[in-house]
Amino acid sequence: IQSRTPRCLWALEEAGVAYELVPVNFLAGDAQTPEFLAVNPNGKVPALVDGDLRLCESMAINLYIARKYAPSLMPASLAEQAQVDQWSYWGVTELEPHLTTILVQKLFVPADQRQPAAIEQATASLERPLKVLDAHLHGQPYLVGTQFTIADLNVAAVLLTAKAIDFDLSGYQNVAKWLAACHDRPALQRAMAR
Repeated sequence: IQSRTPRCLWALEEAGVAYELVPVNFLAGDAQTPEFLAVNPNGKVPALVDGDLRLCESMAINLYIARKYAPSLMPASLAEQAQVDQWSYWGVTELEPHLTTILVQKLFVPADQRQPAAIEQATASLERPLKVLDAHLHGQPYLVGTQFTIADLNVAAVLLTAKAIDFDLSGYQNVAKWLAACHDRPALQRAMAR
């Protein structure tokens, strides 16, 4: 996983909205062209153009997609919407940095330059948030309410990295069960095929 684009494609596929995917090779400098910088001045992917709206940051994009195009992914009550926001941001603050450290060390750093201590520290740092997630999912199928929401998509999308690095989730049975259900969704399969 080289960018956060798959989580936005997954949201678009769940929403069932027609969209045009414009490939941007950020390694070749495509994200630094004036045309792309007009969409995302940070020069990063993903970015969304919807009419006059130019939006960057994958979580903002996904929450927007859910609110505008997929009401089934966004609960109606303000309290549950706040919980959707909470879990979405929680995924990128509590899980993603540690998973990214492991991913970079295992897949992008040459073997002779890897820092085993960084992998060990990131792995240890995941224990607490995974316990929180596992406890929250005890006795309930999804993060907010009884239906799959954009919160589930957002956190499960962060955990695509765990799958890519073969992170052992066997100690977190509720997380593993929930994640398998999320990752088996046809919309994710379509997004990953793009």
